[in-house]
Amino acid sequence: MGTTKLNNIDEMYPGQSILLQTGQLVQYGAGLFAYNTIPLLVRRNVEKIIVDTLNKYNCIEVLLPTLQPDTIWKNSGRYEHYVNDGTMLVTESNKGTFCLAPTGEEAMLEFAREKLKSYKNLPVTYYQIGEKYRNEIRTRGYLLRGKAFPMLDAYSFDASEEEMAKSYENVKKAFIEIFEKIGLPVIPIVADNGAMGGKKSEEFMLISEQGEDKILYDEKTGIGLNTEILEKENYEQYLKDEYGIEDISNLKEIRTMELGHIFQLGTRYSEMMNGKFINKDGKEALYYMGCYGIGVSRTVAALYESCVINDEKWGPCGFNLPISVAPFKVQIIPKIESEEKKALAVKMYEELSKNGIPAILDDRENITIGAKIKDTKVLGTPFLIVLGDKQQGDIIELESNLTKEKEEVKIENLVQKLIEKG
Repeated sequence: MGTTKLNNIDEMYPGQSILLQTGQLVQYGAGLFAYNTIPLLVRRNVEKIIVDTLNKYNCIEVLLPTLQPDTIWKNSGRYEHYVNDGTMLVTESNKGTFCLAPTGEEAMLEFAREKLKSYKNLPVTYYQIGEKYRNEIRTRGYLLRGKAFPMLDAYSFDASEEEMAKSYENVKKAFIEIFEKIGLPVIPIVADNGAMGGKKSEEFMLISEQGEDKILYDEKTGIGLNTEILEKENYEQYLKDEYGIEDISNLKEIRTMELGHIFQLGTRYSEMMNGKFINKDGKEALYYMGCYGIGVSRTVAALYESCVINDEKWGPCGFNLPISVAPFKVQIIPKIESEEKKALAVKMYEELSKNGIPAILDDRENITIGAKIKDTKVLGTPFLIVLGDKQQGDIIELESNLTKEKEEVKIENLVQKLIEKG
């Protein structure tokens, strides 16, 4: 990549504005984006955390088609709704009418029906990470609300309401762990099920002025709820019965960004689509379902916005990505005119690579060291090593792009030092 001068950074979304100006994101139209290498690798690292964690919690990964026949949506009764409000993108052909899936309940129930015919097959939670499509009239915040977006959606199938509640809690724990690993301090809050149906749901919110949601939250107790809940006629009884919340007088309004949402659906979709299994008594029974989602692109966008770093003179100038998701942990910048420094840089780079620590060796010519240092921030690399005139012997300085702190490290100890830092 070449160096890019940042101009007129979007004050509301500085992180994604930097990504666009530096060519890391490319916009094709409202809500449609391409990822360049670094943010794509960030996205894949986020997806890997999701996959590894859900597998740990005994969920099963599958992949469903995003292009689906209209018949499965008509079976659920939701086709007309999605088409009439303009959300669903539909194409007609001589082979029938097809739609691009805005969500996955119908397709997942069709998938599960043939595999979960007996109570002996339950419980199970399937999940996938795939593209979803919604013809959003008001795209907002670049990746935060797009027309096409990668999403984690998971669905649990159980034989009873009690078992559904256990599956729900299992995935909730997994989601909390996922966001902790990514480095985003989300808050699970009470939410309205809305059009999804069911009786209980929770949103995973990130405190952010860039968010579209307002919630009530108590920092001391960790209790939070979406203000939409207060519109329910019996909200006080509902909060007490479903969540054990009896007093909300200490909750204060804050602005947040929704990154995930989980639902107890009950038998709603099973009823609509005839989702049944044979129970212990040899009779047909409806699946109790749960639904769980994380907006992957939204999470990537929130991550970039939350780790913007500022230059005292110029303002937003780049990122310090969390080590857990940063594609490259360290960037090595040698004085290009010095064969000795270049050889040392190559040696360090090869040693790091051999030990599984991804690094960038910036050996571009005709670009100043100062410009290269700025580019480490643009790429979000957590650590920086400059091999210039000041570097002598077997000691190098490992600099944090977040804190600006420099730590002297023996070259032979560099691998271990970076391993310790995560």
